[in-house]
Amino acid sequence: MSNPLVELAKTGQSVWFDQMERKLLTSGGLQRMIDEDDLRGLTSNPTIFEKAIGGSEDYDNQLRELASQSKSADDIYDELVLEDIANAADVFRSVYDKTQGGDGFVSIEVSPLLARDTAGTLAEAKRIFARLGRPNVMVKIPATPEGIPAIEEALAAGININITLIFSNDVYAQVIEAYLRGLERRVEQNLPIGDIASVASFFVSRIDSKADAELKDAPELQGKIAIANAKMAYQLFKRVFSSERFKKLADKGARVQRPLWASTGTKNKAYSDVLYLETLIGPDTVNTVPPATYDAFKDHGKVAVAIEDDLAGAERVLREFEERGHSLEKITTQLTEEGVDSFEASFASLMSTIEARRDDAIHRLGERISMHLGAYQADCDAAVQRADKEKFVERIWKKDATLWKDAPEHKKIIDNSLGWLTVAETMQKRVDELTQFAESVKGEFEDVIVLGMGGSSLCSEVTRRVFGEMQGYPRLGVLDSTVPEAVRILEGRLNLERTLFLVASKSGGTTEPQMFHRYFYDRVKALKGDRAGENFVAITDPDTQLVRDAERDGFRKIFLNMADIGGRYSALSYFGMLPAAIAGYDVAAILERAVHTEHVARVPSARKNPPATLGAAIGALALKGRDKLTLITPAPLDTLGLWIEQLVAESTGKEGKGIVPIAGEPQLDARDYGNDRLFVSVRIEGSGDTARLRELADAGHPVIDYVLEDKNSLGEVFFTFEFATAVAGAFLGIDAFDQPNVQESKDNTKRLLEEFRSTGKMTTNNQQVSVDSDEVPALLAKVKAGDYVALTEYFAELPSRDKVLAEIRAELGHGLQVATTSGYGPRFLHSTGQLHKGGADNGVFLQLTGGGVDDVSLPGEPFGFETLSRAQAIGDFESLATRHRRAVSINLGEDVERGLQKLAEVVKNARGAKV
Repeated sequence: MSNPLVELAKTGQSVWFDQMERKLLTSGGLQRMIDEDDLRGLTSNPTIFEKAIGGSEDYDNQLRELASQSKSADDIYDELVLEDIANAADVFRSVYDKTQGGDGFVSIEVSPLLARDTAGTLAEAKRIFARLGRPNVMVKIPATPEGIPAIEEALAAGININITLIFSNDVYAQVIEAYLRGLERRVEQNLPIGDIASVASFFVSRIDSKADAELKDAPELQGKIAIANAKMAYQLFKRVFSSERFKKLADKGARVQRPLWASTGTKNKAYSDVLYLETLIGPDTVNTVPPATYDAFKDHGKVAVAIEDDLAGAERVLREFEERGHSLEKITTQLTEEGVDSFEASFASLMSTIEARRDDAIHRLGERISMHLGAYQADCDAAVQRADKEKFVERIWKKDATLWKDAPEHKKIIDNSLGWLTVAETMQKRVDELTQFAESVKGEFEDVIVLGMGGSSLCSEVTRRVFGEMQGYPRLGVLDSTVPEAVRILEGRLNLERTLFLVASKSGGTTEPQMFHRYFYDRVKALKGDRAGENFVAITDPDTQLVRDAERDGFRKIFLNMADIGGRYSALSYFGMLPAAIAGYDVAAILERAVHTEHVARVPSARKNPPATLGAAIGALALKGRDKLTLITPAPLDTLGLWIEQLVAESTGKEGKGIVPIAGEPQLDARDYGNDRLFVSVRIEGSGDTARLRELADAGHPVIDYVLEDKNSLGEVFFTFEFATAVAGAFLGIDAFDQPNVQESKDNTKRLLEEFRSTGKMTTNNQQVSVDSDEVPALLAKVKAGDYVALTEYFAELPSRDKVLAEIRAELGHGLQVATTSGYGPRFLHSTGQLHKGGADNGVFLQLTGGGVDDVSLPGEPFGFETLSRAQAIGDFESLATRHRRAVSINLGEDVERGLQKLAEVVKNARGAKV
């Protein structure tokens, strides 16, 4: 049985392959196609190389080697792509020699970023052709207004040119003219022209895609416009290259510039899959064929010269198209612009992919996140495949809200919430601003205190713990508690005149930062008078109440953050980086790591994208019941768990779903953990208990071990978990950027405070119980497998109290074999609070209050911090009660330590009774 591809050559048409990937060379596949199918050339473009480099492992070793030599992304592109083109040209050299230079060409495109730059295009064409140094290479230049002069100049310089993105016959005529002029100029200079080759790539099927969309009222014309247009182009080709003008060039050895039919894959499944081959067969032509169409034609293509069949019919089709009010010129102009834009986007994506792979090769992120998933490996592999199939990564970077939700109200939120994707790059440009401000204040202040909640402050909790105190810079601290004891403890260690307060609030109207601002501004004003504002800086979104308050109070400076970033995704913005800079931390290094990770996260394939793979694993395992994301963060990363906790809980805990992050949990025996755990360890290289991780994996638990290079890798880990959380949210089918249930507790608190302002008291239907009440063991008796027990504390955070809380959690975990969380109020309201109300009904809540009533007054209010804290606790509990959550509010009494010890005994006894 004859091979239709071989038969095509007998008609005078050459088949080229519209594909390039390294395995074509290494497997010998390209040579087989030459031998078996009479393949005569190959074309490539940025989209092809983007898929080849980003979607395979063929280039990894070379890329790592080049990265280790500190090569730039541009240099790596040259090495990877030009090596493939050179090797492919060497494979086709036998075809070139056999056809005496008539075929055997391999095409490579100049950067599409130069499509509107004549001089730049010409310089690049000369560089590529000289670098490759092979006579059977063609350089592709687009037929844009700026490209056509470069085409003539390149041909005049003796370079083989493949002119791409030709859609219209008018442009094709200009391309032919550029070819003729280029050769004529060489003749005038007595330069040879017989070894110069050129093809004019006339794009076909894309025209039908556009025209068909306009021809719904004329189905008889659908699928015919592109072919008719191509037939007219062939007639133009015949006229020009049989003219006296060309004959003079031919006498000097010139070759015809063959039409090359491009974009010949069938896009409309209603048409034959070989439509744009069978109808365009003719002498002195080339058809560059994509892989699927190549295979289809080889299988069932029919070979017969058809390019001049029914020319009158082709003219009639085009005439009728115009008479119906359509414009082929408009379509072809639009397609040219879209083609340039598409190739620009592909080239930019290719360079991002190379940059990402380069960064990953340097920083080994993929190697440093190791997954030991056991029985769940197949589930995670399937999740990664789904992410690739549904283009998760591409859609995230395109800010496609439909990855999460289709509803307009969600799309509005999501559209204004994805600025975190590139904020590290933005902040890199502002490092000088940050460091200059830090230098300007470091001599004035001993302490810098962040007054904020949730995402506005937790990043600083992490950085201050990791980096500590830097000599010569203010000591970094955070106030995120309204408990009067916490306020008093902080104030007691500060020299207020030498303290810089950073009032941090995205919305500018969050209650806690407002009250902190009022309190400390009043205290500093008592010492410094009208100069009190010198001790205050605001970080907020544009046009907020905080901006107006800061202007009124004469703040030293107002830093306006990017409005399209939610609080929990703001670590790498001013909210996290300004406090770090003032404390003397190396924000340039932190941001550099974040930007490297951003590049890595741009790799379209989730399989080769470590942040996306991490998110897929977290999401897939949550769907399989492993929804307790248990964080192991050894010192100095111990507070990192709190930051990840708020990010994951507030992002995923809604619509009755949610991933429950478990931070700071005391270590249990591996047998005490239920089948709802996914362990994620984040540690700095050289730290952590790897034997413990192996023990957990051996017990059948999925374990992910994420190893950071050093402390500056915080920038990397912030971005990695933000991206992973967005991916995990897509798997859960929730909006990862709203917080629909947080407002309820705020509204309850506001109502209670208004009541207090009016009546001096707060009323609630929910009563507290004492620590020795029967309600505590009765509640614990309701705990079942798959639940988690949450301790929420409304008192000051002290090491002695943390120790007892850890003992209580250990008792609960060992006795009930469930996960436990602990969160200080009101901080957790801006973190796990969303999950508690909006997540699944698998939480059991022990609200703990207590301590003395020695209040701290608030300026301008009839109440102090004690009343505010108590209103927040009541409001929180009311929200739980309205959802019928299993919960009890326990008053530990004035002596919190003694009350906690009693609770520990109650829990221990309750556990014994249950056992």
